Amino acid sequence: MIVITIIGILVGVAIPMYQSIILRSKESVLKANLHTLREAIDQYTADKKKAPQTLADLVDAGYFREVPHDPITNSSDTWEVITDSTAIAAPDQTETGIVDVHSGSTTVSTEGTAYNTW
Repeated sequence: MIVITIIGILVGVAIPMYQSIILRSKESVLKANLHTLREAIDQYTADKKKAPQTLADLVDAGYFREVPHDPITNSSDTWEVITDSTAIAAPDQTETGIVDVHSGSTTVSTEGTAYNTW
């Protein structure tokens, strides 16, 4: 009986720690995906002299095989794209479009901010 109680206590301590590690790893993947998406948007804009109109444009142009998944929402369709009709990154840019991307999740992160503000 004592052994089962000790095992129960250890499991009770281990589960929250495991969940915390999983959440932090998802946040790390989100940061990496956001960085990669933003770099690809900038590269596309510099190469094509116009900003992408959708994230699918990055796939069609060969910058990605597929649109990365948002690890928080576990979907590649929930990215919030920020378009700006006035932002021009280069003097020879001919068309405006996507200038930034954020997670589609409004959940609060371990840092205390919503994921969609990263």
